[in-house]
Amino acid sequence: MINNFLIIDCIGKDDKLGLRINKDFFIRNLKKKKNKNEDLIIELIDFLNTHKVMLDNSFAVIVNQGPGSFSAIRISLAVAKGLEIAKKVKLFGYKDVDLKAFSEENIERLLSKNLIEKKLIKPIYFS
Repeated sequence: MINNFLIIDCIGKDDKLGLRINKDFFIRNLKKKKNKNEDLIIELIDFLNTHKVMLDNSFAVIVNQGPGSFSAIRISLAVAKGLEIAKKVKLFGYKDVDLKAFSEENIERLLSKNLIEKKLIKPIYFS
């Protein structure tokens, strides 16, 4: 079971970050800007620093694989993969249709129904 996790939901619309640490759950809505390349990592670092989180191998990162914006999905996958390599976190993915609304209850349902994938680099794009 995944206890502490960061969830990245960036597919180009209503982008959000979620964080569960020690049974507390936090959500951050991301600002809509044209240049998302730098914004996601800046928002992510600020979000983790605000909640005094240190990522390590006991942490999981869960990332939305789409369908969604090609650029937004590639950016979020690249950030998640970078965290996996640099911080040795566990990396999982999910499909947008499996998470109806971004809330703690729905994310728990996603985890309990085993709708996340360990082999995640199969993003689904739409144009």
